[in-house]
Amino acid sequence: MFSHIMVGANDVEKSKKFYDAILATMGYRPGVIDEKGRCFYMDKRGVFAISQPIDGEDACHGNGSTIGFAAESTDIADAWHAAGLANGGIDCEEPPGLRAGTIGNLYLAYLRDPSGNKVCALHRVS
Repeated sequence: MFSHIMVGANDVEKSKKFYDAILATMGYRPGVIDEKGRCFYMDKRGVFAISQPIDGEDACHGNGSTIGFAAESTDIADAWHAAGLANGGIDCEEPPGLRAGTIGNLYLAYLRDPSGNKVCALHRVS
């Protein structure tokens, strides 16, 4: 459904350190910085990117927005969360754990990145 997602960052290098750490727990390689200073993580399913806002204003989080990363297991979601905390992320929402809902059981771990964007590791529990 989506080709890419890009989030704003006030300090791309600081955000790259955070995303390199959390995405490594899911098997992704470190992000690549392009000639414009943007950072890209790519695989066959899509692209996740970090950029300073084009309009020159400060980056800010989208209130009510969350970007979810698929985790293959609860252990990976926990490692993702720990890596994020160790690399400039801030804990938010409830602690990582199982949540029951109308779309099934989900294991969720939430963080705010160094620019305040809310991200989540999600594992669908059968």
